[in-house]
Amino acid sequence: MDRRRFLSRGGIAGAAAAATTAVLASPAVAQELPEIRWRLTSGFPNNLDTIYGGAVVMAEAVKAMTGGKFQIQVFQAGELVPGPQAIDAVQSNTVEIAHTCGYYFTGKNPTFAIGSTIPFGLNARQQNAWLYHGGGNEAYNEFLSAYGIIGVPGGATGTQMGGWYRKEINSLADISGLKMRIAGVAGQVMAKLGAVPQQLPGGDIYPALERGTIDAAEWVGPYDDEKLGFYQIAPYYYYPAWWEGGLTIHFYINKAQYEALPAEYKAALDTACKAANINMQALYDVKNRDAIRSLVGKGTQLRPLPRDVMDAAYKATFELYAEYTEQYPEWAAIYPGWKKFRDESYEWFRVAEYTYDSYAYAMQASGQ
Repeated sequence: MDRRRFLSRGGIAGAAAAATTAVLASPAVAQELPEIRWRLTSGFPNNLDTIYGGAVVMAEAVKAMTGGKFQIQVFQAGELVPGPQAIDAVQSNTVEIAHTCGYYFTGKNPTFAIGSTIPFGLNARQQNAWLYHGGGNEAYNEFLSAYGIIGVPGGATGTQMGGWYRKEINSLADISGLKMRIAGVAGQVMAKLGAVPQQLPGGDIYPALERGTIDAAEWVGPYDDEKLGFYQIAPYYYYPAWWEGGLTIHFYINKAQYEALPAEYKAALDTACKAANINMQALYDVKNRDAIRSLVGKGTQLRPLPRDVMDAAYKATFELYAEYTEQYPEWAAIYPGWKKFRDESYEWFRVAEYTYDSYAYAMQASGQ
């Protein structure tokens, strides 16, 4: 036999064998994994692309990491179920997963809020530290287990703005009787200050402000607020949102559905949720920077909340937390650990972060 022909045939056969082995070996693992289709209901309309988009970022990452085997279809608030029913839908397995804020559900139990954000709480970095490595999300999931769900961090906004007001707030006296769209625990604090809190979906805020049904409203920050047009009817934009120092939006997942996932899919889902969390914060930090300049250019009047309002809110907040500790054993199980983490984080952040930021910002503000 011709040696070259033998080698050529042998080479082809060897290559074919190697290719067959690769085809069998490589996809074999993927072929063993099931095709899974989940539905996700968002707590937000899709025109708020950054906050709604966190779910899209997660779903696309999961699909890519599993070769399309695990797909999650995202629906905006109201498309499958109304936003306020998102957790109920997950609990009943109407959908497998929701992407929303825990503090929307404080009517069930105020402990829902502690995993997302509560007044005078943690900033964005501290929030991630507590949830990921300070035992926070584990404690939160112990609470959520009673509802048959688990929560995975999946979005962040940073410190939000303190809302839009039709009239100036010059002192604590101006809070009395103020009808304000404000959600969750913050609404209960504002009620202690004499305000009349109301919880409205994002799409209902503008017409309520326009008609005078409410006097003020908080939503997120410059980028989303500008898109919703609040500056057109409520010219005073106050800061900061002492109730949202570092909001985390969670993916709330049906616990039985999650536990049935293959380990590979759980890993993909966890990684994708982390990506969505980091990506959303970065997007807001870019978009808010530009939007605040745009809003000021359109005549928005920026105002800091008066000190007596801040002081009264701080006092009322921790009085409320003491009441929760007495009334809700679930809150009492998490709050002491959260408070210890908060206080110790504040001590550390004052050493380096605060001094650096304060100096650098002051120098920039002075034109240097």
